[in-house]
Amino acid sequence: MTKILEIKNLSKKYHAQEGEILAIENINMEINKGDFVALVGSSGCGKSTLLNIIAGLDNKSAGNILFGNENPKIGYMFQSDCLFPWLTIYENCILGLKISKKNTKENQEYVLSLLKKYNLDEFKDKYPTCLSGGMKQRIALIRTLALKPDILLLDEPFNALDYQSRLAISNDVYEIIKKEEQTAIMVTHDISEAVAMANKVYVLSKRPSTVKKVYKIELENSTNPINNRKDKKFMEYYDVLWKELDVNV
Repeated sequence: MTKILEIKNLSKKYHAQEGEILAIENINMEINKGDFVALVGSSGCGKSTLLNIIAGLDNKSAGNILFGNENPKIGYMFQSDCLFPWLTIYENCILGLKISKKNTKENQEYVLSLLKKYNLDEFKDKYPTCLSGGMKQRIALIRTLALKPDILLLDEPFNALDYQSRLAISNDVYEIIKKEEQTAIMVTHDISEAVAMANKVYVLSKRPSTVKKVYKIELENSTNPINNRKDKKFMEYYDVLWKELDVNV
């Protein structure tokens, strides 16, 4: 397997009026190409902080982040779809390309091919208000994929959806990520979502957050998140992870 990201002894301190706050401490992780990794842990333990440091949106206090290649492209999909209502779907999808000055004809055609591939091309000239919440999340993912990232970061991307939509869209997003052969790191508070989508789950402790345990998820007939929930080993993983998190409540 090709190692795409290695994190060594990563720590982050924040300065506040009451003094220094240690958010994460000595985090160690290894991500291989094609991995779908889930980060789970109690609320406020530093999962999003870790993503922000990987993305370069926040500074580390100590440790090293080593990428498999120089100048890696990082894609970030947030909790909100962040679509601009005054732009068409297509204009939203190429916004990142414009900002990064990569709005070439080749990349425009790639975006159009993604919209067509995932049955969204008929909406390309419409506006976000015409879309359901789930469709907006698919568009947000295509906008992120337009930059052809080496690593895709997802910060609770289904949090704003109702349960039924969450299941359906997590299935769609998972299949898009797999078809596009992306490497993904996802923050989620939903244990079942982590087991259904990830091949590796990192359990983080309460703050200051450290890696408490790593679980390799090996379901017998892994296909997609909805079917994975029916696997007989699914509940075994769920129960083990629940007990790990319960200690930190």
